[in-house]
Amino acid sequence: MKKYQLAIIIVLGVAGLIFGGIFYVLNYFMNQPLYQPGDLAGKTIRVAEQKGEADYWVMEDNIRLYHAEQGRGRKILMIHGGPGIPFSGPWKCLDSLDYTFSYYDQRGSGKSTRPFDVFDSASYYTNMSLLETTLGIGAQLKDIERIRMLWQQEKITLIGHSFGGFLAAMYAAEFPEKVEAMVLVAPADVLVFPPEDGGLFELVKSRLSGDMLDEYNDYLNSYLDFGNIFEHSEKQLANLHRDFYRYYSAAASDRSFAIPELPEPSAVGGWMVFGLYFSLGKTHDYSESLRRVWAPVLVIHGKNDLQSEASSKQYAELMPNSRFKVIENAGHFSFEEQGDRFQQLVDRFLKAHL
Repeated sequence: MKKYQLAIIIVLGVAGLIFGGIFYVLNYFMNQPLYQPGDLAGKTIRVAEQKGEADYWVMEDNIRLYHAEQGRGRKILMIHGGPGIPFSGPWKCLDSLDYTFSYYDQRGSGKSTRPFDVFDSASYYTNMSLLETTLGIGAQLKDIERIRMLWQQEKITLIGHSFGGFLAAMYAAEFPEKVEAMVLVAPADVLVFPPEDGGLFELVKSRLSGDMLDEYNDYLNSYLDFGNIFEHSEKQLANLHRDFYRYYSAAASDRSFAIPELPEPSAVGGWMVFGLYFSLGKTHDYSESLRRVWAPVLVIHGKNDLQSEASSKQYAELMPNSRFKVIENAGHFSFEEQGDRFQQLVDRFLKAHL
């Protein structure tokens, strides 16, 4: 064999090992969750000096969270879902209750700080680690703890919707002694992954047909292309994530009675959403962590929700001091679809436990 042929074979062999290694590392980290309940145990969490505009909380020197209040009285923190889609406004059904409901845009979404536009590093692992530690589950939970510290409350009361319900539950698992009460509204079916029914993406697919189904399959191929994720910008990912709402709305059109309008492009988080996905990985089981939660919990599920009743009920079954309520003639947004019934349940629960 000639020397140049041998050299080519060696180069190709080394390249194969390198790219094979990259593929293995990428596949490994995409399967493994980068967040595990208990990760924040013993970690020092501090709040930056509060300066600047009154409607922003300063979490860290480079992270500010926009917030707005509704009502007056004891403070209750409202945690939005999406993920990455802040509440469009206060929940009208809560107007008459004697509490201050504080709505905030999670870091990386809405009017809050978006720390990344594009990633310059050629290292996938470096980018992934920076994204997840800055915008992933752990970072979001630390912000909730910082808000509690800012309010100077020994214990905090939380209301979380959809993915926000999941975040509220994870905060309570991390800091069980710092939660007074929680209301989880249709908490996201991500405690165990992958879920038995295939998850939200598969539920939507099962309810689409024809051209829209073909479009959706093409969309998922782009949306879940994590191998090329760091070639995108914040705006591109936000628009990509926002597009899912169109397919969800079509799939849930016969089950929900008050599907909100498509959110404004400027409201939707981009990198934040995918930082959360890296936190979750492709496989995890967080269910046992909820057994640490001893605070009183109300879990609310809309009877017609595209998400299964069993997935919401699982949260209630895992937390020892919880109750589960189903609202008839409501889907994923029961606080809008059946506001009077929703208000009645929440008011009765808060009066009993605050």
